[in-house]
Amino acid sequence: MVTRVSTVGSYSAVLQNLLAAQARQAEASDQVATQKVGKDLKDYSRHAEMLTAMRSVQTRLEVYAEQNLMIADKLTTQDAALNQVTDAAGSTRQTILDALAAGDAGTLMEELEAQLRNALEGMNARYGGKYLFAGGQVDTKPVTATKLDDLFGTPLPAIAGFFKNDNFQTQAKLDDSTVVTTGMLASDLGTEMLTAYQALKAFHEGALGPLDGKLTAAQQSFLESQLGTWENIRSDLTVLTGRNGLVQRRVDSVKENLETRSNTLAGMVGDITDADMAKAVTQLQAAQMSVQAAAQVFITLQNTSLLNLLQ
Repeated sequence: MVTRVSTVGSYSAVLQNLLAAQARQAEASDQVATQKVGKDLKDYSRHAEMLTAMRSVQTRLEVYAEQNLMIADKLTTQDAALNQVTDAAGSTRQTILDALAAGDAGTLMEELEAQLRNALEGMNARYGGKYLFAGGQVDTKPVTATKLDDLFGTPLPAIAGFFKNDNFQTQAKLDDSTVVTTGMLASDLGTEMLTAYQALKAFHEGALGPLDGKLTAAQQSFLESQLGTWENIRSDLTVLTGRNGLVQRRVDSVKENLETRSNTLAGMVGDITDADMAKAVTQLQAAQMSVQAAAQVFITLQNTSLLNLLQ
């Protein structure tokens, strides 16, 4: 039996081989260029459901990570403000101690005025244009007092009246299972402090004042009684500052955990979607050779056709 070989049949077979080789070349070229096995979920049909789930988790982790960066930045600003208020309390105590050591209160009130301004600046600190210690009233200045004179009058003004914050304390969700309280209130920071400043101002303006020269026995006794008060105020503020630091460390810990989880997920996704570059390059080279070979066969077939022989 003789197998009939036709020119049309030969062309068809060679053309099919050429097209197949070109398709393999294009696929391998895409993998080398994109470093990915496919272009979309259709190309990963066997793993599409898993990839969709993993990418959903990745998106959620990215949202938490971005949010936690802002929370960490806010807590850093809050830490600076808390330290400013705490330092003002410590400096006020030291100012009183220095006056007692010198037996003279010549500059005491001026120095107390400066420390009060520092404390008020800390309590009225802002982040992103919003007051940090105002509770939910973020657009309202939480402490209205500006100087020692504001704390004095007849009768003495109520300290609570100087605080305009509400009782709302901001909370933040760091991940699916971690919620922390990040907010603090100006009234918690400053009530005892302004009360103690008011006592100093009232004594200065009272019958046993003023505190502006050599200390009398009564003045010395009064100032000595204030040392313990200011030490307690400084200690309480240190505790609040430390509490803020604990939240900062918690945020940092969760941030590291999120990064680890995100990297792990990226690796799992990559195992499915990333191309084996060494294999992809080898396949590209093989496909290019196949295209060249098929093209050469096609050209050879053209040159050996019956038409060319008849000519």
